[in-house]
Formats: sequence, C-alpha cells, structure tokens
Amino acid sequence: MKENIETLTLPVLGMTCASCASSVESLVVAQEGVEHAEVNYATQSVKVTYHQDKIQPADLQKALQSVGYDLILEQEGAKEQQEAAQKNNYEQLKKRMIASSILALPVVIIGMFFMHMPNGNYYMMALTAPILFIFGKSFFVNAWKQAQHGRANMDTLVALSTGIAFIFSVFNTFWPEFWYSRGLEPHVYFEAAAVVIVFIMLGKLLEEKAKSNTSSAIKKLMGLQPKTVLLVDEQGEREIPIAEVRIGDQLMVRSGEKIPVDGIVYQGSSFVDESMITGEPVAVAKTEGDQVFAGTINQKGTFRFKAEKVGGATMLAQIIKLVQDAQGSKAPVQKLVDKIAGIFVPVVMLIAVLTLGAWLLFGGEHAFTHGLLAMVTVLVIACPCALGLATPTAIMVGIGKGAETGVLIKNAEALELGYKVNAVILDKTGTITEGKPEVTTLEWAKDLPQPKEELEKVLMALEYASEHPLAEAIVRHLKDSGVGTLELSHFESLTGKGVEGVVDGRKYWAGSHKILKDQNIPVSASIASKVLSLQEKAQTVIYLADATQVLAIVAIADQVKSGSAKAVAALKAQGIEVYMLTGDNKHTAASVALQAGIDHFKADVLPSDKADFVKELQAQGKVVAMVGDGINDSQALAQADVSIAMGKGSDIAIDVASITLVSSDLQQVPKALKLSKQTVRTIRQNLFWAFIYNLIGIPIAAGLLYPINGFLLNPMIAGAAMALSSVSVVSNSLRLKLSKLS
Repeated sequence: MKENIETLTLPVLGMTCASCASSVESLVVAQEGVEHAEVNYATQSVKVTYHQDKIQPADLQKALQSVGYDLILEQEGAKEQQEAAQKNNYEQLKKRMIASSILALPVVIIGMFFMHMPNGNYYMMALTAPILFIFGKSFFVNAWKQAQHGRANMDTLVALSTGIAFIFSVFNTFWPEFWYSRGLEPHVYFEAAAVVIVFIMLGKLLEEKAKSNTSSAIKKLMGLQPKTVLLVDEQGEREIPIAEVRIGDQLMVRSGEKIPVDGIVYQGSSFVDESMITGEPVAVAKTEGDQVFAGTINQKGTFRFKAEKVGGATMLAQIIKLVQDAQGSKAPVQKLVDKIAGIFVPVVMLIAVLTLGAWLLFGGEHAFTHGLLAMVTVLVIACPCALGLATPTAIMVGIGKGAETGVLIKNAEALELGYKVNAVILDKTGTITEGKPEVTTLEWAKDLPQPKEELEKVLMALEYASEHPLAEAIVRHLKDSGVGTLELSHFESLTGKGVEGVVDGRKYWAGSHKILKDQNIPVSASIASKVLSLQEKAQTVIYLADATQVLAIVAIADQVKSGSAKAVAALKAQGIEVYMLTGDNKHTAASVALQAGIDHFKADVLPSDKADFVKELQAQGKVVAMVGDGINDSQALAQADVSIAMGKGSDIAIDVASITLVSSDLQQVPKALKLSKQTVRTIRQNLFWAFIYNLIGIPIAAGLLYPINGFLLNPMIAGAAMALSSVSVVSNSLRLKLSKLS
C-alpha cells in the first residue's frame, strides 16, 4: 500500500489562534485514511500524510469547512490565494470593528449616564442588535459550528456571554413588570454586550495586523532561476524553456544573464557573482573546467557550459527546499492565553451553570432571579477580552517601538523568542563588514622613473579596462582622488593573474604576485615587508609594475563596520555567546574576528554548513539568533529561532528573516533583543492582571460575597469592570513606548 500514500502541505484559512491550530490538527488526524497531520500556525498550513485510496484533500476540506475553517487545494498560486484571503479578512474585520464602535458609543453613553431616559432601552436594543448579529455574526456562526462537533473556543464564550446578556436585556425591555412585581429593578445590559464585541474585534484586528506580513522568500528564490535558456546544438543556438533542459545539454550564458542550471564551463571565460552561494562580494573568475551554479549572475564575458544538475537537483533548488523545510518545521510559540483557552472556556461555562444551580438550590425567595443574574454576570465578567488583548497589544506596541528605532519586526514569534536568545551567529560579509571591497592602502615606490601623477593615470587606464571586480574598487578610489585616465595603445587580460597594457611604447602590468614572477620583475625589500604586513591583516595586494620594478602596491579589503565591535561587546554584556561564520578563508576570518572582538568563528563554510551549525547549537539547548544579509544566509536564517537580516542585504534574506535592521548597523541587534525582553515582560504583566481579574471577578460575580454581606455584583458593573480590565491591559502595553533600548 506504500505507493498509495501521499504527503501534501496545504494552506489553511480561518485560524485565528494557536487553539485553532490544535483544533484543525485533531480534526484532520481524526479523518479515516489520514496517517499523520502537522499544523503550523506560523505558516498557516497543514502537512498531511494520507492514503489516496481512502481519502482525498477535498474530503479534508469539507471536514474543516464544517467547523469554520478552509483549505486551499490548488497547488499553483496557493500562497497568493492565502495572502489575498488574509488581506481581505483583515479589511472586512476593520470595517466591522469601526461600524460596531460607532454604534456602541451611544449605547454606552445611554447605558451609563441616561439609563432612565424615555425609550432609552429601545434605542440601545436597536443599536446593539446589528453589532451582535450583523457585524459580530462570525462569533455566533463559529460558536455554533464548534458546538455541532462538541467543541468550544473563545468564540463560544463571546457568543454565550453577549447572547445571554442581549436576550436577558430584551426580556427586561419588553416585560419589565416581571421584575417590578418581585420588587427588583429590570436592568438591561446592552452596553456590556456591545462593548464586549467591540473589544474582542479590536483584539482580533491587532492580531491579524501582527501576522499579516507573510513571507514571499520562496517566490523570490524561485525568481532567481531564468524561465528560458540558450541551448547550443547542431541546429545552432536556440531558446528553450528551462523545464526542457537535460543533463549533458550545452548551454550559452551571455554577459549580465543568470546561470540557469549547475554545470561545467567548456568554452570561454568570465567573472560570476556567486554571492548567493558564498556570500562573498568579489566575483569569481570562471574558465574552462570550472563549475557554475544556477541562480548566480554572469557579470562580464560570454561562456558555454554543460548541464550537470537540472531541476530539483541544482544547488538553488536545494536552497529553496532547505528554506521551505526550515520554515515548515518551526513550531509556533504557544501563547499562554491560547494554551489556556481550551480549558478556560468550558470551565467558565461550567461555573456559570453551577452558579445558576447553586442559587436554585440555596438561593431562597429570589433564587431564580438572583441565579440568572449571577450566571449572566459570570459570563460577562469572564469574557476573555483582556486575555485576548494582552498579547497582541504588547506586540503591536513593541513592533511600533522597534520601527521607530530602525528595527523592523515581521512577526510576534521573533519578539516572544528574542528574550530567550543566548547565542548569536553573525555572517561576516555585509554584516560585520561593509560588504564592499575598498582600497585601504595605495603606496608608491621611492624611486619612480616618471612623475607619480602620470603613473596614477596609467593605473587608472589599466584597471578601467580590466573586468576584475577588484579593479572597480581601485577605479572608484582613483576617481575619488580626482585622477584622470589616458589611452592604452595595447591591452590584454591575463586570466587569473592580472592585466597588461602599453602606454607610449612602454609596457605596464597590474595584478597579483604571479604576474611579477612571470615577468621576472624584482620586488624591493621594503615593498616585500609592507606586502607581508598587509597580508597578515588579510588584505588583498595588487601590484603595478613596469619591466624593471614594482611601481606601487594597492591593498584592498572589506572594512569592518565601525559599530561591529561595540555591538559584539553589548551582546556579550547581555550574557550572549557570539559566533562568526564566513565562506572566506581562515586568515581573513581570524583578522575580522579579532577586530570585532569575537572569540568563536568558522571559515570556509557553505550555506548548508551555516544551517547545520545553527542546528548544532540548538541541539546543545541554545536559543539561536542568526544575523545575515545574503541569499547564502537564507537557510540558516530560516533554521534559527530568531532570524535577523541587514536592511541593505538581499531581498531573500530580508524576506526569510523575522527581524530586519534598516540601517544595517550591527548595534541594532542588542537593541532588538532588549526590546524583546521588554515586550515579553509586558505580555506577562498583562496576562497576570487579566488572570487575577478573572480569578477574583468570577467568584464575586457568582455571588460568593452574598452570604457574607448581601453583595451581588450587577452585570452592568461586571461589563464596566470587563471594559476597564481591557483598558488597563492596553494602557500597560502603551507604556512600552516610553522604554529605552540603549
């Protein structure tokens, strides 16, 4: 039967909390033919393994639709459909919340200050009805669907408390004599029902906003692969779709084009930007026999290569798969409020029923009246409004605070996990360093055969004609110094060594030490000593020479950012271990680590190695934050508990990351982690007060004090207390705005 087992990942619609995720998972697992199901609340998807001969995805969709959720079955464009549905849901919820607020305001004013005005109850009833049954209809519909399957969630409690309060108030509006004849005041609780709906909607709206930015990283990674390729065969050159490329096909890549598949160069040469694979800014020279990778960019020159790996076997496809796996396997943070929701709702319902029962048994003369009032009061005061607002309000204020200081936080999970981080991994290029080669030293020989100004122009002419990426740094440096150029009567590129040019009948060379060796050009002791010193600092040295001597040396390096050392020191001060990973060589890595004050580093690492190192630290029980800026960091970013991207980095890194630093300043990392600590502390305070409120409020609402001092809590006061608890939670969250991060 093995061949009939299928595994699919399908987007889920309608999940609003972690308890929804557990509901979806348990319902899918309960279906006959489903072997395993795993719901990921963070990615709003379900990974399901099922027997095709017993059940189909359409059957799962029907099962979920019956309790208010939905599945997107189409594999093509499913993510786009999900994003569109979430955006539409947010906009609709926003409109309903605004409309409900407008209607609720006069209800509150009448209920609190003009309760004895003529026909006031009728006005409140007319205004409250649409709030509950038009704008708040989803609470009742979802509660009913859950009830049909013997389930209960937050919607159940909202629907019960507001529904009973409304029905009770309608009864008191039309038949007040029932209470007058028993010597009691016929109170109405329309304002409590209206305010509950508005506040719960506000909580849901804030939550929707916090998770509305879904990642399009996979889509952008896929966009790195060209749609068509240039095939070379006996018919000449022709363009074919990439899907038709087979192993062994001969393909051509022109200047500026993306390399379509992995392969081996067999004709021509060029420089290829492989930063997506290695993360290093310097393009790599490619000649016959060298390997090229899908998604990398051919900078200059044209070459032909043979396809070695196509489709899902290419390195780019492997990166996409690793990012997908890392994102999909990451379990969502189970918010305390959502964990408790499954117990909280039925417990409150049970308390409400027991309250009525206790009054009927021991309540004496007005047992039913007091019992019904107490039951409604329990449901109203226990409505999880403060609980619902505790997390999203703190998160929204925290995200806003971060944005003000240049820390863009994409999801709540990053904020909730950030305070636990005890290990930070830093990519080198573009994270600790500037990510751009710069000339650090330009030193001329003491005895020059001609004026330095003329030789500067010679160097400019040679490097301007060169295709090497390091030449761009030299040209940029000379231009900034106001150096002009001159005409070369001859120019030749010497692959892997440098360039040769002729000016006024005189030959000049610019390049590595190999060129000096080939031309037997001597190097003075002073220059050799200087070169050794520069190389010890992990700088690349370029020589300018004529036929008789070295005229100048140019040192090029990727400078360490000015704030990197301070950032590392700040992280260490917070008790966080700092690691550096780089695709660069050990010499350079050691130099950069020393300058930045980093004790632990690894060199010559590939993207998959970075992700493996994250897993290694996680296996040791560490909570890991990964900081990077390149496509090559995307796997590690997706694997990490908290992922942080530099704002000037690649779109892929920014999309995969849950936190983006706008200024690309590493000093923002300790600020982001401190903000996380402050936000989590606020969430805990909010939840503490919300639970204390319920722990004290529910027994009083049930009538605990009545036998002692005759006090029975009025549902109207319960409604006001419920609203006040929500306001206190929001106010506490707003205090975050005043906190300092540095």
